[in-house]
Amino acid sequence: MNTPDYNSPVALKNYMDGLGFSMQKKFGQNFLVNGDARKKLIDLLDVDEKSSVWEVGPGLGSMTSEILKRGSALTAFEIDHGFARTLKEIFADEISSGKFNLVEGDVLKTWKSEYEKFPQSQRFFGNLPYNIAATIVADTISEGVRFEKALVTVQKEVAERMCAKENSENYSSFSVLCSWAYDLKPVLDLAGGNFWPVPNVASRAVLMTKKSDFPRCKNPKFFMKMLRSLFASRRKTIRNNLLTFASGEVIDSAISAAGLDGKNRAEQLSVEKLLLLSDCLDSAIISESK
Repeated sequence: MNTPDYNSPVALKNYMDGLGFSMQKKFGQNFLVNGDARKKLIDLLDVDEKSSVWEVGPGLGSMTSEILKRGSALTAFEIDHGFARTLKEIFADEISSGKFNLVEGDVLKTWKSEYEKFPQSQRFFGNLPYNIAATIVADTISEGVRFEKALVTVQKEVAERMCAKENSENYSSFSVLCSWAYDLKPVLDLAGGNFWPVPNVASRAVLMTKKSDFPRCKNPKFFMKMLRSLFASRRKTIRNNLLTFASGEVIDSAISAAGLDGKNRAEQLSVEKLLLLSDCLDSAIISESK
């Protein structure tokens, strides 16, 4: 493992200049140059030689190196082909030993086939842009995949949306998905100076621990589709937002069966109430179609 100096922005810039690389803004690339923070994050992820870990967006491998030091088996997803080539050189020994598996391309397109090959992965780590964080969480949950622990570093505002509860400004369909499948805990705030290049936003790491009492619903895909509709127009009532699914009579029947008021708005409803509404609406639609 012949790694660059991950703690030095100057060394990283020189290293990349020597390779002819430049940072890609479209990929949201920023390296965490605070070594203590890197160690703390992986400590929180709680990995050892028995762990199987996924990492999204390894870049030049600063977090990759920290995970591999713990003896974990690691699969990393990297969309930047230049970084992927470099990672293969830096971690050539770990790749040849089978401890490190690098998957090139868009994780949103590759994760499912990788999971089918290695369904035993228990940990997930990523320093993620908002759109990828929201999509990968939604995709995995909808497919019934929940990691024992996931640690994501995102913009602070995104972390607030992830952890938001009902009747709060930041409560959204993303909040519901996250708290449906995981217990959420903000664990570390990171100002822009912890990264290179320095972003103009603060970041926050959120630890997601798999719920032992995961609340079920009959049709997870329908539930997620319903969530998108309910939160699409926050000022509208749940009844009005659901009229795209069925007739007013069917919607009213489902809302009544769930013990809710059609004048409620989505942000007033807890995860449990939303799950119940999904089951009632799904059943009402099926009954009507018979």
